[in-house]
Amino acid sequence: MLIEISECDSKEKAKAFVGKEVIWASPAGKKISGKVSAPHGSKGVVRAIFEKGLPGQSVTTEVEIN
Repeated sequence: MLIEISECDSKEKAKAFVGKEVIWASPAGKKISGKVSAPHGSKGVVRAIFEKGLPGQSVTTEVEIN
């Protein structure tokens, strides 16, 4: 899953998020966690790998990064 971080606008800033935990909460309250694995491109987007596959409804929703 690709995640765009609002305060992150460069590849160097995106590298600071590698290794952090990501949590997506479904509308029903179920939480799926993952981990930021790498920066993606040069505009501050990061790649995250989740323990389970995320459903299609997760596209364009917000996640929590710890």
